[in-house]
Amino acid sequence: MVLCLLAWLRRANGLEELSCLILLPNMTSTLQTARLVLRPFRSDDLNLFADFFTNEAFIRFSSGFFPRERVAEFIDKVIGWDRDGLPSQFVVTVRESGAPIGYCGFFHQVVDAAPEIEIGYRLHPDFWNKGFATEAARAVRDCGFSEWKLDRVISLIHPENTASRRVAEKNGMILEKETVFKGFPTQVFAMNRQQWLAAVHAG
Repeated sequence: MVLCLLAWLRRANGLEELSCLILLPNMTSTLQTARLVLRPFRSDDLNLFADFFTNEAFIRFSSGFFPRERVAEFIDKVIGWDRDGLPSQFVVTVRESGAPIGYCGFFHQVVDAAPEIEIGYRLHPDFWNKGFATEAARAVRDCGFSEWKLDRVISLIHPENTASRRVAEKNGMILEKETVFKGFPTQVFAMNRQQWLAAVHAG
């Protein structure tokens, strides 16, 4: 089956269907890096992530408290994206131990009335300052451009979230603009296919 991602985004967010990006099925379901394995979400991840979302540092700069029901909705949503053959989120696990440490992957957003694919990431604080977020975000970025054939990806970052900003910058993204997203001041970091190709060729 062939899917139209931008058309899906516009329907899902109540926008007029204006354009279409053709995506093909059979995309990579698991990503591996030197230290990490990124796998699809499963329904049995609920207990772990319900616990993660009670951690104040984990949910800082999020849209608020996540009760268990809200975490279940989040997991159901990303599993649905996987099922529909759309870019989705991954559970980030440490390759050596197999321990899940957070998530990283794609979100479907509408920013200033434009559909966007966001690379979003959130790790448990026990695993901060180890380079894991950057390692995961780069793998997701490369998957987006090489396998999903995306023309552009963004990251949405609160101005006070300096750690996430550093991850975006290390991921080759450039601050494009500042806006308000879901009621919060937000910096929009972006990278297009041409910039990614130039970074790949530069090594």
